[in-house]
Amino acid sequence: MSRSWRAADLKSKPMNRRGRQPGHRTSIRMSRRAAAIDPGKIENSGIMLKNTFCHMPGVGERLERNLWGSGILSWDCLGGEPQPVKHVHLKSLLAESVSELSKGNPRYFADLLPAREHWRLFTEFRDSTAYLDIETNGLGGPGACITTISLYDGKSIYCYVKGKNLDDFKADIKKYNVLVTFNGRCFDIPFIESYLGIHIDHAHIDLRFVLKDLGFAGGLKNCEKKLGLERGDLDGVDGYFAVLLWKEFKRNKNQKALETLLAYNILDVINLEPLMVVAYNLKLAGTPFQKSHRLPMPLSPEPPFKADARTIKKIFRAHSYRYATHPD
Repeated sequence: MSRSWRAADLKSKPMNRRGRQPGHRTSIRMSRRAAAIDPGKIENSGIMLKNTFCHMPGVGERLERNLWGSGILSWDCLGGEPQPVKHVHLKSLLAESVSELSKGNPRYFADLLPAREHWRLFTEFRDSTAYLDIETNGLGGPGACITTISLYDGKSIYCYVKGKNLDDFKADIKKYNVLVTFNGRCFDIPFIESYLGIHIDHAHIDLRFVLKDLGFAGGLKNCEKKLGLERGDLDGVDGYFAVLLWKEFKRNKNQKALETLLAYNILDVINLEPLMVVAYNLKLAGTPFQKSHRLPMPLSPEPPFKADARTIKKIFRAHSYRYATHPD
């Protein structure tokens, strides 16, 4: 369990939701999602993974579409009924997939699917999925460090701060089977493994690759804007600004800077869930499942930390050469 602390004196008991402590491993409950899909009303309970064949050796996405077009829409279609000779080999390949799915092993499928198709894991393993993002001090080499980590599992938010409770992440991450990130494959996961000395072998949906395949290039904030997600008081704040917030906190003991940094980091992971759902629905387009498997947009929780407008304005003004277009 994380050590309870307050920004001011690090000794108080956990605070209520309106005055939550930066660095305490917070847990915020919310309504799961706006509307539930009745599994009994759609084929395979909307599990795209059971409509997937392109992970099997020798089966590409083109053959998969041909299978769907011939009426073989799911694994169940390769069950007891006799199959044309050209599809007999699929039946033997299917046995391993069924076995691994029954074990709840998403890594098996992640290892066989290309990164742009990892979205197919989502509905089957949503209840054991966590959205992950880190912030760092912006340095490379021996001086590089993680400043904050945020996790969101669709129900609860957890945050970790260097010097407070960062090591708690090592145990908490083991609760999940699937991670969703944006560019985590190249940045967050290797950084965590190196800095915390742990191995993260979760199945991993990196939305950077999924969204790029859908035509959405650029960073997380750019994709959010293109897909209609707003950042409110944190509009214009980016990864470099997060580095500046950490410096402001460490140099001037500005607790509001830490709270703003946590608000920014947490918003990144909160926004990953709607991005995941939008990407999933867009990927369904052109498949036989675009109506039956479509997901409703999730509700987003109220972040436990608020961005401090005065601190943001102070840093923008001090670095106006970089943020010249940001309004006062």
